[in-house]
Amino acid sequence: MSQDSATATEAVRKLSGRRRREVVAVLLFSGGPIFESSIPLSVFGIDRQDAGVPRYRLLVCSGEEGPLRTTGGLELTAPYGLEAISRAGTVVVPAWRSITSPPPVEALDALRRAHEEGARIVGLCTGAFVLAAAGLLDGRPATTHWMYAPTLAKRYPSVHVDPRELFVDDGDVLTSAGTAAGIDLCLHIVRSDHGTEAAGALARRLVVPPRRSGGQERYLDRSLPEEIGSDPLAEVVAWALEHLHEQFDVETLAARAYMSRRTFDRRFRSLTGSAPLQWLITQRVLQAQRLLETSDYSVDEVAGRCGFRSPVALRGHFRRQLGSSPAAYRAAYRARRPQGGGPEPVAPVTEQVVPAQGSPANRRTAAAAPPAGQSAAAPAALDAGRAEHGRQGSDAYPAGRPALPGQRSAP
Repeated sequence: MSQDSATATEAVRKLSGRRRREVVAVLLFSGGPIFESSIPLSVFGIDRQDAGVPRYRLLVCSGEEGPLRTTGGLELTAPYGLEAISRAGTVVVPAWRSITSPPPVEALDALRRAHEEGARIVGLCTGAFVLAAAGLLDGRPATTHWMYAPTLAKRYPSVHVDPRELFVDDGDVLTSAGTAAGIDLCLHIVRSDHGTEAAGALARRLVVPPRRSGGQERYLDRSLPEEIGSDPLAEVVAWALEHLHEQFDVETLAARAYMSRRTFDRRFRSLTGSAPLQWLITQRVLQAQRLLETSDYSVDEVAGRCGFRSPVALRGHFRRQLGSSPAAYRAAYRARRPQGGGPEPVAPVTEQVVPAQGSPANRRTAAAAPPAGQSAAAPAALDAGRAEHGRQGSDAYPAGRPALPGQRSAP
């Protein structure tokens, strides 16, 4: 895997002699969505040497006893089992079937062995939950579908979850956001292995951009979670997002859904993977984050416009989620804005995004400022928090090459 930084190269473990970098194992489980599962099969399993794309050898492996049932009731039979992973230099885990279900122990053991022997481990979308369960994301930056990022961060607090990225390359462990971002990450792997021309040729065959700019924010702002789009709770969620400037609690939402608090909590969690109270606090913090970026309101005014009962409440929740005080966050954000970019527009905010989660004090972030139009939220908050407490972490990424748009890579 080619990297522009010697540090990243050194971070990748030496590949075991029996493993080959061009051998890619894709680990499938029953209940996995067929689209996400098919992405690595298409990228790494089709011979496109006539188009200038170097060939990989694909091993499709079953992570548990078959047959494997997938989207639409289809049944799949994988030609290999877990033993075949021992030959792979790259192991890909597509979307996991359920963020509430533990992966099979045997599969987790196989992933750990592969990583110990130098294999590159890749998690697409909710496949990050499998990597986290195996302990491969401990202390590392990672991403997943924005909807599940808070759950990943809460369940695995040692993982530094950044839901704004399309994919995160941490050397020998890589993760991507939802569905289409899996294509972005697979193209990135081809680019890292064989260069820009090979990745470009593959992108032309797939009829997709070789590199997408931006991150998940453009989708976070405009969408409700897919699982509740047609559910009666969607109306309640939409109302909450439109009235974040008002002071209301989960009991108010439950009443609007004509449910008891206990039933509402259970239904909300089953659909979104998040407790309604935590979700509501997260949305209020994100509202505050956006106002701090786009307005000159004082912190006290921001607290009121985001439905917090007091500025103290805003400061407490803001620091827990972003690792910085609101004032320090605003100062860092403005300091990192591109020079000559002109003033930011001031506009009311009604749309929400999911914030960076995990342990901000320990998160490793890319050194370069993001492109114009892309939020610098997570890196800015981290820098501000560290400066405020006077603790520059030794695990911060050193200055190096700028990250590609929508990507965080190891230095």
